[in-house]
Amino acid sequence: MSVNQSAPPVPPFGQNQPVYPGYHPASYGGQPGPAVPASPYGAYNGPVPGYQQTPPQGVPRAPPSSGAPPASMQAPCGQTTYGQFGQGDIQNGPSSTAQMQRLQGSQQFGPPLAPVVSQPAVLQPYGPPPTSTQVTAQLAGMQISGAVSHAPPSSVLGYGPPTSLASASGSFPNSGPYGSYPQSQAPPLSQAQGHPGVQPPLRSAPPLASSFTSPASGGPRMPSMTGPLPPGQGFGSLPVSQPNHVSSTPSHALPPGTQMTGPPGTQMTGPPVPPPSMHSPQQAGYQLQQNGSFGPARGPQPNYESPYPGAPTFGSQPGPPQPLPPKRLDPDAIPSPQLNELPPQQRARHRIDPDAIPSPIQVIEDDRNNRGSEPFVTGVRGQVPPLVTTNFLVKDQGNASPRYIRCTSYNIPCTSDMAKQAQVPLAAVIKPLARLPPEEASPYVVDHGEAGPLRCNRCKAYMCPLMTFIEGGRRFQCSFCSCVNDVPPQYFQHLDHTGKRVDAYDRPELSLGSYEFLATVDYCKNNKFPSPPAFIFMIDVSYNAIRTGLVRLLCEELKSLLDYLPREGGAEESAIRVGFVTYNKVLHFYNVKSSLAQPQMMVVSDVADMFVPLLDGFLVNVRESRAVITSLLDKIPEMFADTRETETVFAPVIQAGMEALKAAECAGKLFLFHTSLPIAEAPGKLKNRDDRKLINTDKEKTLFQPQTGTYQTLAKDCVAQGCCVDLFLFPNQYVDVATLSVVPQLTGGSVYKYACFQVENDQERFLSDLRRDVQKVVGFDAVMRVRTSTGIRAVDFFGAFYMSNTTDVELAGLDEDKTVAVEFKHDDRLSEESGALLQCALLYTSCAGQRRLRIHNLALNCCTQLADLYRNCETDTLINYMAKFAYRGVVNSPVKTVRDTLITQCAQILACYRKNCASPSSAGQLILPECMKLLPVYLNCVLKSDVLQPGAEVTTDDRAYVRQLVSSMDVAETNVFFYPRLLPLTKSPIDSTSEPPAVRASEERLSSGDIYLLENGLNLFVWVGASVQQGVVQSLFNVSSFSQITSGLSVLPVLDNPLSRKVRGLIDSLRAQRMRYMKLIVVKQEDKLEMLFKHFLVEDKSLSGGASYVDFLCHMHKEIRQLLS
Repeated sequence: MSVNQSAPPVPPFGQNQPVYPGYHPASYGGQPGPAVPASPYGAYNGPVPGYQQTPPQGVPRAPPSSGAPPASMQAPCGQTTYGQFGQGDIQNGPSSTAQMQRLQGSQQFGPPLAPVVSQPAVLQPYGPPPTSTQVTAQLAGMQISGAVSHAPPSSVLGYGPPTSLASASGSFPNSGPYGSYPQSQAPPLSQAQGHPGVQPPLRSAPPLASSFTSPASGGPRMPSMTGPLPPGQGFGSLPVSQPNHVSSTPSHALPPGTQMTGPPGTQMTGPPVPPPSMHSPQQAGYQLQQNGSFGPARGPQPNYESPYPGAPTFGSQPGPPQPLPPKRLDPDAIPSPQLNELPPQQRARHRIDPDAIPSPIQVIEDDRNNRGSEPFVTGVRGQVPPLVTTNFLVKDQGNASPRYIRCTSYNIPCTSDMAKQAQVPLAAVIKPLARLPPEEASPYVVDHGEAGPLRCNRCKAYMCPLMTFIEGGRRFQCSFCSCVNDVPPQYFQHLDHTGKRVDAYDRPELSLGSYEFLATVDYCKNNKFPSPPAFIFMIDVSYNAIRTGLVRLLCEELKSLLDYLPREGGAEESAIRVGFVTYNKVLHFYNVKSSLAQPQMMVVSDVADMFVPLLDGFLVNVRESRAVITSLLDKIPEMFADTRETETVFAPVIQAGMEALKAAECAGKLFLFHTSLPIAEAPGKLKNRDDRKLINTDKEKTLFQPQTGTYQTLAKDCVAQGCCVDLFLFPNQYVDVATLSVVPQLTGGSVYKYACFQVENDQERFLSDLRRDVQKVVGFDAVMRVRTSTGIRAVDFFGAFYMSNTTDVELAGLDEDKTVAVEFKHDDRLSEESGALLQCALLYTSCAGQRRLRIHNLALNCCTQLADLYRNCETDTLINYMAKFAYRGVVNSPVKTVRDTLITQCAQILACYRKNCASPSSAGQLILPECMKLLPVYLNCVLKSDVLQPGAEVTTDDRAYVRQLVSSMDVAETNVFFYPRLLPLTKSPIDSTSEPPAVRASEERLSSGDIYLLENGLNLFVWVGASVQQGVVQSLFNVSSFSQITSGLSVLPVLDNPLSRKVRGLIDSLRAQRMRYMKLIVVKQEDKLEMLFKHFLVEDKSLSGGASYVDFLCHMHKEIRQLLS
């Protein structure tokens, strides 16, 4: 579908989505899927047609001098609508208020939903409150086929009471999201250009909000604006944007809660035109509020199609006012050029303009523009960091980098009552061994000798920059529990005139948020220093593994990979020892001692009572035994080449690896390569229990539970030994991932799954994952504890680990990719003055066998106003926590209950904001906090995910796999996993080295003349439109036409031309950013594989019945209204 055509309207809740003629929902294997199930929500009775675009707040720009833009461009407050876009051109999601309107269509709805309005929260007024400014306008169904005038008005049109400001937009009924209005009829608009000096942001301003308004029955309601242009603002400079968590409060603040709704609009007949415009009276004393999440209004992007004939030249004078339209037409009466191109079933209805609701792409883009250039300095308590999608440098000045810890809110309510009222989960997502970019220094290692690190005597918190030294430096007061401790003589230092130690900046533990201590023998098992860890490779040699070529491929790779085992700092070689086991129904151990001429094999067939038949020669140094190891890896594929053994064991293999580590008295990791359900007679034997009939029943939860308790017991023993398990699965059918992944999950390991593995298609992905897994930094035999200052405590933990008590997170292994999410609850009152403190301490053995403590400290603010909580939230972290909470919940509760819990919690969070922080406004408005305006779209993606709402093609194993994967993902991974990135490849200049700007994940953003790349951290698709230019097809695929491209292609040909180099380079850079290798699939428009691709267009309705973003927003609004009433 061309981007310039109208997008298909979204059916109401409860209706099936029309499937294009000739399409069949394909399964992952390409087989036809089932019919579309009904949406999970009942029919929503709000309007779907004609939502109006909502504006970003900021500084106005004048219209182009070459004639007025199409009317629909005059969105209030400069909101950008767009058709042929240039995603970079989008200004989306409002910060000033605007209203969506319902067109008079053939369908009846009940109480309508309104568009999103951004508004400051109610706080103590700053300066004298102005008269409430009121804004009204008809904004029904305005769309454009060209692009956009970015013009936040300072001028407003006057009708209604003298104080009311009318928005600079008329109502142009049209058909479909990108219908155009003839340019000749578009009235010129009076608009002012940006104001010169915007003050730096201050923290005390009221939080901004995004909101929608629904039209009152009987007549449209008008949009509200955040206020008039401040005095003395001229027509000169461009607007300045501010970070998304700060609103600016210059010396004159915009009055909090300036929220306006005006008189109902008039009905019109004839082609409507906007109401007359006049300059707003400039009220003294109030500075225009700027909204950081929306970035400056921008002109057309390079190499993107120009918005409309004659791209805008800013600075032209406003045109004359137009007369007021008398009456409103039925939108269907005005033909739109695009309407006739729509399929008949899509012509019937209009829909909410998707550009009028908050856009993830715009928020991400604005944060990059506003916060990507400056380093994030961690010295200030309670700062909200830039988004995970922004590239930024961190300067550690006393608080841990956001690469190590991110919080759902950086301003915690002082009381538990306030926290319960807001329902915002207070949680931190901690990644203790996170990999830092090369420009940032790794944590310093501090050695205090035999005395060990200095700690508080009472709560055992470690010395950190948050501690206070008193009595001339002889004692220190713990900031976590307030206990006063003596400073040991060897640690004493004088204080300067500010009460700080004079050596504070020479000691990492007194000046940095993250650092490491060398641990003394007291921190070691059995009071003796550990040996270096070992890696044991355990290879399935059953018929399936041999037949697919897996064993030969793996043995060949291991010969070179063993040279790249992780090593400490500047060490010449790794201290890690290696061992090898092969297995089917029995286990084969190999003696690869360096003194042997040939490796020796020992078979253990008594799998019920597993033991290790040899100690000396099983775990060896790679360099010393290189020749014997190479000989073994050459022989394994030959030895089992003719095997007919199809059955395998599983639990005894892990048992054997753990016993080998125990005998060697070291921690380590098992790499298991396994192909089938373990049905051979042995402990841990499993049966096939896959049953799709259980889906959507109360017994569905059993599909996520392990079949037997054997594996939990085994995992507990592994953790005690420091034995971590990484599992590589190569199933051709059901293997019960839910049970097999128990040991990796509880030992801090990873699971990798390659369904229907074929060497030619999957070799690159498997080998890339294996190399990264073997080489990455791992801490062994680890224990993590999170301490907090008085008033809050850690109550719940999510991730891949084991807990034998309520405080210690035990990890047999913890790598650089794993995170642990921690939820906090109040146990006392907090004070605004002292804030809330967290300290995460991780005790682990490094890959060289050194026992270390890694410490991360973070200080948060505390608040007595709910508005401060909502202003300092981070939605990406909130979604990470909520997804983990939900995915854990499906093991014990029906999936429907889990989904309902998420929806209720989200509605409570937004209803509390509406009730306590937003200024009074019509119940028809959906008002979202500025920092949380993406909560509905992201939450809908979680609800539609395969775990919570599986499509027919999603297997039980797929769901169990994704569930354990998400449990230890970091915030950046969940962000792209739930809302994939969609990048147009042919719109930006070929010589551009930067990533092309993303577009929203919706089918209506796809143009058949373009090629798009979609990635979600696990999958990578190249979608090719049916009318892509022949030259582009030739440059990228080396074939002469679209029809000759092979659908399902998994590698692009290496061609020597700029486009091919650019696209392959982009794919390589995306793969480098992600934790796992993303296999490429080329999808052609209208091909059977396209249904798989569309599964990732998360703003649209899903085949499994998941709501579209627009529908879910309506549903959310209904829930909020019910809570408020």
